[in-house]
Amino acid sequence: MQIQINSDNIIKADAGTIEAMDRILRDRLGRFETRLTRVEAHLKDVNGTSAGAPDTVCTLEARPNGLDPLTVDGNGATVDLAVASAANKMITALDRTFGKLTNRKGH
Repeated sequence: MQIQINSDNIIKADAGTIEAMDRILRDRLGRFETRLTRVEAHLKDVNGTSAGAPDTVCTLEARPNGLDPLTVDGNGATVDLAVASAANKMITALDRTFGKLTNRKGH
């Protein structure tokens, strides 16, 4: 499973941030590793340069083998929280998608 991380001009994705995101995504999505070719993470600061509480959005796009990509969004006050939120939503989406395939084959 390849993980690709992208960020906007506001969020500085340095080596430490990328490593932390990679670790979170591999820990959370690791059980799907053989069924996914790639996971893309897109980080965006919705407040931009304006004052106020930071609000980060992480959009995850997972590409299951032989299926259409799945996309989810997660929000958080920090990058780590946004990535964890999106990863949890992706787990639900992948469980649902792969569960439907398993049930369909059983009938």
